Amino acid sequence: MPLDTSDIIANRLNLSRKQVSAVLRLLSDGATIPFIARYRKEATGSLDEVAVHTIKTHADSLEALEKRKEFIAAAIDAQGALTDELALRLAASLDPAEIEDIYLPYKPKRRTRAGAAREAGLEPLAKMVMAQNIRDIDKKAAKFVKDGIADTETALAGAADIIAEWVSESEKARTLVRQRFARNAQLNAKVVKGKEEEGANYQNYFNYSRPLRLVNSHHYLAMRRAEDEGILRVSVTIDDDEISDRLCRMFVRPGADARSAEIVRLGVKEGYRRLLRPAIETEASAAAKEKADGAAISIFADNVRQLLMEPPLGRKRVLGIDPGFKSGCKVACIDEQGALMATAVVYPCAPVGDLYGAADVLCNLVGRLGIDVIAVGDGTASRETMNFLRDVTFPRHVELCLVSERGASVYSASECARREFPDLDITLRGAVSIARRLLDPLAELVKIDPKSIGVGQYQHDVSQSGLREALDFTVESCVNSVGVDVNTASPELLARVSGIGPALASNIVDYRNVNGRFRNRNALFDVPRMGKKAFEQCAAFLRITGGDNPLDATSVHPERYQLVERMAADAGLEVSELIRSKVNLEAIELDRYTDKTTGMPTLTDIISSLEKPGRDPRIKEEEPVMFAPDVAAIADLYIGLELVGRVTNLTAFGAFVDIGLKVNGLLHISQLSDQFVSNPGDIVSVGQQIRVRVIDVDAPRGRVALTLKGVSQR
Repeated sequence: MPLDTSDIIANRLNLSRKQVSAVLRLLSDGATIPFIARYRKEATGSLDEVAVHTIKTHADSLEALEKRKEFIAAAIDAQGALTDELALRLAASLDPAEIEDIYLPYKPKRRTRAGAAREAGLEPLAKMVMAQNIRDIDKKAAKFVKDGIADTETALAGAADIIAEWVSESEKARTLVRQRFARNAQLNAKVVKGKEEEGANYQNYFNYSRPLRLVNSHHYLAMRRAEDEGILRVSVTIDDDEISDRLCRMFVRPGADARSAEIVRLGVKEGYRRLLRPAIETEASAAAKEKADGAAISIFADNVRQLLMEPPLGRKRVLGIDPGFKSGCKVACIDEQGALMATAVVYPCAPVGDLYGAADVLCNLVGRLGIDVIAVGDGTASRETMNFLRDVTFPRHVELCLVSERGASVYSASECARREFPDLDITLRGAVSIARRLLDPLAELVKIDPKSIGVGQYQHDVSQSGLREALDFTVESCVNSVGVDVNTASPELLARVSGIGPALASNIVDYRNVNGRFRNRNALFDVPRMGKKAFEQCAAFLRITGGDNPLDATSVHPERYQLVERMAADAGLEVSELIRSKVNLEAIELDRYTDKTTGMPTLTDIISSLEKPGRDPRIKEEEPVMFAPDVAAIADLYIGLELVGRVTNLTAFGAFVDIGLKVNGLLHISQLSDQFVSNPGDIVSVGQQIRVRVIDVDAPRGRVALTLKGVSQR
């Protein structure tokens, strides 16, 4: 009998069955997570995106488990061994380990010692030994001496091999060993002799030992990476003698024949050592890896969200600089919409040092094109370039901003960049990306694989499918929470909108290029492959400003337009008179408009959308970071020095802070607050400007330790 997925998930997540059923029904009908969370609140009880996503994740997991159970049942049935009891156990189980334990005795095996013993006809002898009630088992074993079986010792050894396999396949034995590993397994790491210098970055793990269940995610991933690099030997240890003794007590019967008991003990110990222990160790290591992956992926996704949700610059013109020494500083100027206006290459830094020539070119661009802000990439030569720019007297006021350039080179070589700028040199495309990511971080960063943005840790060591799924959800969540101007958005940005995808996004852009601006949301139906379902899912996340219908510039869904028109008519107003009119909106009696499908959550959202139709949920902009001018190298740092920096990355153990040097400083989790901190993201966020104090400098290793304790954030 199939399990009730809604009941299971509701119990796991402490939700009502009605909420879960509604979400699963909407998902099966093709609804997206952003659409469900935003426009089906009455059905779901106002569950947010995270809750809807969690329900979907659990449902996918249960579906995969059911398919596995069906496969196992069919495989056992094909052997004629599927009893009613076994079928019921499989159907009722929700534990992947349990169903694999059930399947193990019936699983096709490669040739094993136990298999060879069975082929030699020794399984009846093994059953006699396992019964442990035959007083002269050697005499019984003599009857099995024949071709291939030299003597009774060989026969009994084969019987012990079969017993070892029985022990390794015993559900009770596996459960016991699994529990012991969960509680008592120890993770150990030792440096490989001669690798001390090469593995200096891993020296914290050169002599490491800690209970596996207590190992932090970043420690686990670091050790496994070091093991792959040949720096460390990593092992899992446990009290094998204690477990073997416990298993022997489980299988050796009280009052058993001494000789039979001796053979059973031999089989049990061999089964544990050779079969059971390696299997459970692998299982425990996989569980630790999965746990570590989950923690690392969660931090990565949170960091990406913070980057994507940084505020846009607004309607300003930007000059982007991709700094460099010998190759020069690549320059790109963009207008308020991100369109490229001009490019150049200047050489203010060593070894050329053409300060006057570079200043002349940049001043000309700033004055001629009306540049408002200069965005400098934070990579090689960024500090030298910023110092140069501060000494230049520009013909008009410009702000200087340091911008993360991580992923800019990936964009430069991408198909997207080639399509946008087919005739532009690849090095200049990076400068365009730097300028655009200051103008609108979300619109630009969606063009880059999130893994290339560089705000996570061990992204190449974690489950790639899990990372991709988490980052896709994060990016789509950000895009849909902000909304997209359908008349200006790139194909990459449109592809992340609820219900669209790459193919339809390309069709929208092609239609726009041929027919001009969309005048209203209904015009989207003219786009090839835009059906009713796709329109339902995407329309409210696409904005049209200055079009035929003022509601098209809001997040009000077209299915609610008639409701808004009725509200306006009841108030004796035009719809346009409701928009941004707090007085008129507050005068509406919302209770009059509730029905079976429209409740207060939807009505409240509609009023909020009408009051602030262009509301941008992105955070308030930080002031540009001004690094200490007298700190040019790590040698200029000293303990006690206070600096201004910008958080560039969060990890489980703290935050990395750009303090204007080639290396970032580490703000360890213990230095974030005088109070206990479990999550660095509770104190600081990616992109945040903070004041820190230097507490340690390790120049040879390029490490700087920082603290927030006792530092005024004035």
